[in-house]
Amino acid sequence: MNKTLILTGWGHRDYAFAAALALRHFKEADILGMSMRRLPEFLESVEGYTEIAILGVGLSGNPKRLSEALKSLRKKEVRVVWISAFDFPEWMEDDVRTNLEAHIAGGDVFEATAIAYDQDTSDLLELLDDKTAIGKKYEQFLEASMYFYRNYQDEQAYSRVIHHIAARNDDSAWTDAEKCMIEHFKRYGNYEFAGKSDVMADLQDKVNRIAKHDRARVLILGETGTGKEAAAWQLHDKSRRRDEPLIAFNCASVAPNLLESRFLGHEKGAFTGATEARAGVFEAADGGTLFLDEIGELPLEAQGILLRVLEGGRFYRLGNNQTETEVDVRVIAATNRDLPAMVREGKFREDLYHRLSIIQLRMPPLREHREDIPAIARAFRKRTKMPGQLTQAQHEALMDYDYPGNVRELFNLLERAEVMGVGDYRQLIREHKEINAGMSINKETPIPDNLEEARRMHIKRVCEKYNGNITKAAEALGTSRNTVRKYLE
Repeated sequence: MNKTLILTGWGHRDYAFAAALALRHFKEADILGMSMRRLPEFLESVEGYTEIAILGVGLSGNPKRLSEALKSLRKKEVRVVWISAFDFPEWMEDDVRTNLEAHIAGGDVFEATAIAYDQDTSDLLELLDDKTAIGKKYEQFLEASMYFYRNYQDEQAYSRVIHHIAARNDDSAWTDAEKCMIEHFKRYGNYEFAGKSDVMADLQDKVNRIAKHDRARVLILGETGTGKEAAAWQLHDKSRRRDEPLIAFNCASVAPNLLESRFLGHEKGAFTGATEARAGVFEAADGGTLFLDEIGELPLEAQGILLRVLEGGRFYRLGNNQTETEVDVRVIAATNRDLPAMVREGKFREDLYHRLSIIQLRMPPLREHREDIPAIARAFRKRTKMPGQLTQAQHEALMDYDYPGNVRELFNLLERAEVMGVGDYRQLIREHKEINAGMSINKETPIPDNLEEARRMHIKRVCEKYNGNITKAAEALGTSRNTVRKYLE
């Protein structure tokens, strides 16, 4: 039985719809998103297919490796088809050209694929048009699938969207899990900065300038909820790497003993449970950007592994000491921790800190640009399709709160108000503060450098814990009521 593999570029509507046309032609085929940097290496190792269709993926990477891979596939009688709207790159060797079948057509990849496989496109045009109702829904579906690939390495989400497109399904056919994925993306996946204050204008200017220098590593600093991932995405999207993957990896989300495998990848049988070979996040991001979130949570041993990759751009997969992998990746790291203090305490490597912080970008807390709160609230409500508009009184109530959780906390308040049908935002915030009054200071809460201010903050939190009872707070603190009163004034 013939088996076909469709390799399509990541993240472009045109590529996804082209893959849907190819899927209609082949009826059954595997679909995989692919970057042009990873293409030569992938073609070297791919097995089990009699035909491979490459849609919209630029033939880039190492020309010699690409040529050898195509020759090997031809010897195995694997038909390789490259469908593009543009002609071959000038650097492509003659033997590369002779080892695949090319279909070149004027216009976009969608039209080129339709011509190559003699497919009627008329019933898909409404879905492709982002001005139609169903087109807008599919645009968001595709964006959500890319978000899940970047953040959770879910490679199947993109394929599932393409299958829906090929069947011309409307949203009633989407599964509950797929709808939840879209809702999650709408809630967390927006990367545009809202607000026109001087603070935000300065931040946007810095992001625009830094993005142009796409080999310089960036360390993004800021409290929880300030939009560090949004800044990382903008740095990627405004750079020449925008057409290659952005892979987000949370350094606190993986057990320490698995970090080396997640960074470097592994071969089948490299360790117990390694039932198949898997690329690490550096390989997945090759040609693009790797966003290392919560870098301050990385154990010292894993810091050494990361440092070695950053120094040479080369590494060996676990279980493979013969073939060295070389990658071209821009690394952007983010943290809410005080890394210089961690360096002094021996908890973070100084050499790694300097490698990561060639450029530093500070994300301002929301309390430093309160005037942007109405614009941020409007953007969030519009994105999540909340009806109506907030009143001036509601905007003023929102602007009177400090938001220790920053923009993320603002979103939570807006969502709570909508779900509970609350119109009195001042009462909403009072109740919110009461609910969170007993929370202790954690590692994500900024602690003042000034000792007196730090004491004042701690005493205030203890008083809040005991509902304002100064006597109980003083007993817990081991001090007098007068001392507590002094710090509360």
